[in-house]
Parts: sequence; C-alpha cells; structure tokens
Amino acid sequence: MGTRDRMLDAAAQVMRTRGLARATTKEIAKEAGYSEAALYKHFRDKTDLFLGVLMERVPSNIHELLAALDERAGRGAVRETLEEVAAEAIDFYADTFPIAASLFSEPALLAAHRTALQERNMGPNVVREKLAAYLAAEQRAGAIDREANPEALAALLLGACLQSAFFAHFTDQPSPPPADLVEALLTDPTPHR
Repeated sequence: MGTRDRMLDAAAQVMRTRGLARATTKEIAKEAGYSEAALYKHFRDKTDLFLGVLMERVPSNIHELLAALDERAGRGAVRETLEEVAAEAIDFYADTFPIAASLFSEPALLAAHRTALQERNMGPNVVREKLAAYLAAEQRAGAIDREANPEALAALLLGACLQSAFFAHFTDQPSPPPADLVEALLTDPTPHR
C-alpha cells in the first residue's frame, strides 16, 4: 500500500470517529505514520483529504452512477435508474453522515469547506444538478410528465435518501427500500376529478 493510500485510510478512520470538524491533519498524519509535511505533499488541505475519502474510501458507486446518467437517458428504464440512484445515495449518505455532520457545528469551517467545494466544482449541489439533468432528459423523451419539475424531483429523491440515512443512524432502524421512495416520487398524489 502506498503513502497516499495509507493517508486516505487514516483520514477515513479519523474522520469517521471524530468528525470532519474535529479531525486535524496532524492527527491524520500521525494515524498514517507520517509527518504532517508528508501529508501536504499529497493533499493540499483537509478538504482535499475529505474529498479523497468520499471518492475513494466510501463504498458507494454514486459518483460513477451519476457520471453515467447521460448515457441512460431516453432508454426507458427511469424507475430502475432512479431506484439504483436512491440505493447508492442512501448508502453514500449513511457512510458520510458521521463524517460530515460535525461541519455544521462550526460555521467558519462550514463556510471554508463550502468555498473549497465550489472552487473544485464539487458538493451536494452537483449531485442534485446531475440527477435533475437526467430527469429533464427523460422528460424530453416523454418518460416523465411534462408538467413535472426535474429540479424539484431530484431534490425530493435525494432529500428522502438523506433523511433515510439520517434516521437510520439516529433510530437504528433500516431505511425504506429505494423502490418505495421512487414509487412515491413517480406517483401523482393529486386527486383526479
């Protein structure tokens, strides 16, 4: 295992146990068995470490799945695709919630983290935008009601996934099946007259 991999493993361990806000680069370097200076040869800051953990140490395929949504649009498998997105999103949020939750307790750190993500064109807004773009493409293909709002649908599905992951941590109860979330999203709740 290489230096960078050991550092990412250490970062994942420290961030999962202490939260992102309380994890320090010094502590991460020590856990990995390196100096803090060595850590900065591979990562420019703690946000880089956090992104490395999200992309390389969280056992979810959400990033790959979102990157492939353009290829799936218009192929008639909307429900299956959304169920797959929901399953991966729930897993991703469940794995990352313990790491990222502490960010919200420190406004200055949250602001710095938000700025760093914007500079890298990353963050939860990118996930929502990619899903909304897929839904808009499916809408143009006629697979989704033309009156639906793709941005709102994406926000609703991802919000339900985030809430499911939160409640799973908070209550120790399993998340609802992704198919149930998608069914609720795609079913028109308005009474027909």
